[in-house]
Amino acid sequence: MSLGRADGSNPDGAPDASPEASSDVLGADLAGRLQAAVLAALPERHDDPDLERFYALLRDYPARGGKRLRGRFVVAATAAHGGDPERALRPAAALELFQNWVLVHDDIEDDSDERRGAPALHRQVGVPVALNVGDAMHVYMWALLLDLRGDPGFDADAIRAEFVRLIHRTAEGQHLDLTWVHEGRFAVGEADYLRMVTLKTSWYTVIGPLRLGAHTSGRTPDAGFEAHGARLGAAFQIRDDVLNLTPGATIGKEFAGDLYEGKRTLVLAHLFAHASRAEADEAIALLARPRSAKRPEDVARLLALIDRHGSLCHAQDVAEREAAAALAGLREVFAALPGRAAADALLAQLATLTQRSA
Repeated sequence: MSLGRADGSNPDGAPDASPEASSDVLGADLAGRLQAAVLAALPERHDDPDLERFYALLRDYPARGGKRLRGRFVVAATAAHGGDPERALRPAAALELFQNWVLVHDDIEDDSDERRGAPALHRQVGVPVALNVGDAMHVYMWALLLDLRGDPGFDADAIRAEFVRLIHRTAEGQHLDLTWVHEGRFAVGEADYLRMVTLKTSWYTVIGPLRLGAHTSGRTPDAGFEAHGARLGAAFQIRDDVLNLTPGATIGKEFAGDLYEGKRTLVLAHLFAHASRAEADEAIALLARPRSAKRPEDVARLLALIDRHGSLCHAQDVAEREAAAALAGLREVFAALPGRAAADALLAQLATLTQRSA
């Protein structure tokens, strides 16, 4: 395991996070503190009413709430590595800003209708304005990261480099996802899907937060974070795909939105691997229609085919298998970390990723 300090010095005797910080690092108030940190990084008032309206749009997605899971993971991982969780609030808020500007762009790219129980931003103000809002949030994210200089407790350059890395990986995964839809490619197997979601989801949901926590505590990230985080992030995305097709589940997007958008998922990979030629041809014809041409009865037919071949159950089984393997590996890595209470709390929180119902 690689637990040396970022400057290469011996980690022996490194201060543990305080018992109080470790025990409540995932406390009920942390999501609220992260929310406040994100909003504080964004402008609110301007003498020009048009620009004040622009500022309100910048704050729209962040103000819609959410569990702030990724930011919480950064704070908890910092404490688990023996660092001060207070120092992690700004990198954690930057990661939450990353997610929000990416969601604005993602909703445009997918032509989504809803986000967090309200119309997607581009549905409210149009694509050009929404795109500019996402771009501006991206800049405010970097402003937060540039403001990290001068803190002797960690290597701010290493934190910024980690953001560059996770943004690169996320963009690569998004490229694969969008290209498959754009090209009408349905020959996307399970291995293809897992490669895509490892890039698109795992890096900024699990791998990045764990590595950022190490950097924020002044330590070198363990090499195991990448392999185990990749599997857990994939399990999280698979579970998200399952919930999207589960009536009554609340995940921040419309029910069956993935089918309306024609998203390639593990569910569809299993369906096409087991459907008859006639069923596969029918499913492709329905999925290939533009969103505006898809009718509720088309989606109902796709759901019936998915149910007939047990594709939803298969995807859930894969999510549980990948999560179990990932958590076992992370448990071994976490056993060597100095902030044991925070490490235990973080592991418990990571375990909920594939169990969530909302």
